[in-house]
Amino acid sequence: MSVINSDLNRPKKVQTREKVLQCQICGKFFTHKSNLVIHRRTHTGEKPFHCEICLKFFVSNSNLTKHKRIHSGDKPHRCEICGKSFITNDHLKRHQRIHTGEKPYHCEICGKSFSSNSNVVVHKRMHTGERPNFCQICGKSFVNNSDLTRHKRIHTGEKPYRCEICGKSFSSNGELKKHGRLHTGEKPYRCEICGKSFTRNSGLVIHNRTHTGERPFHCDICGKSFTQNPNLVMHKKIHFGEKPFD
Repeated sequence: MSVINSDLNRPKKVQTREKVLQCQICGKFFTHKSNLVIHRRTHTGEKPFHCEICLKFFVSNSNLTKHKRIHSGDKPHRCEICGKSFITNDHLKRHQRIHTGEKPYHCEICGKSFSSNSNVVVHKRMHTGERPNFCQICGKSFVNNSDLTRHKRIHTGEKPYRCEICGKSFSSNGELKKHGRLHTGEKPYRCEICGKSFTRNSGLVIHNRTHTGERPFHCDICGKSFTQNPNLVMHKKIHFGEKPFD
C-alpha cells in the first residue's frame, strides 16, 4: 500500500513544482526555465536570434524558425474548410474564426469584438492615440509593428513580395495583391450609386467624389479645389511657371 500511495502522490509533487519559476519583474510564473528566460527578454529587449536573410531579430529560436517561413514560403498549417495554408498554428486558429464567426475578444471602451487579442490591443490605440512603434531613421510612429515594418522598406528599398506573372516586386503583400488584380481583372470595390467597379478602394473613394461633389484638396495660392492630390500638384505648377505635364 505504501508503494501505491507513493505513486499516487507523485503527480501532486510535480504539480507543486510546476509554478516555482517566477519573473522578478512582472511576477508571472513559468513551468520551465527556458520559458522564463525567453519571457525575460520581453522586459530587457534582448533579441539574440536573427534572420540571416533580412537581419530581423527575435527573442527565441522558435520565433525565428516561424519567421523564416515568410522567406521560404513554407506554410505547414492548412485549413480543412477552405484549404488556405498558414505559417503558424496560431495563424490558422485565427483564420478559422472567419468560418465560425467567433469573435471572443472585446474592446472595453466601445464594445467592438475581434477574432484575436492582438487585434483588440491594436484597436484600443485608436481610442488612446498611442503609437508605440517608432522608426529609428525618421522618427515616424505607428499603431502596430507591421505598419512600421512596411514603412522601413521605404528607407531600405526592400521589396520582398514578387508578382509571379510579370516579376514586379512590392514592399508589402497588400500591394502585391492589389497589383495582381491588374492581371486578373478583379474589381472588388463597387460604387453603390452607379455600379462602377474599381481594383482599389482608393479608386472608389476618388470616384465617389464625382457623385458627392467633394473636393478636399485646395490650392493655397488661388483657392481652387480638386478631387485628388495629383491634380492639385499639377495645378500648382501653373503658378510657378512650370509645364503641368513635364
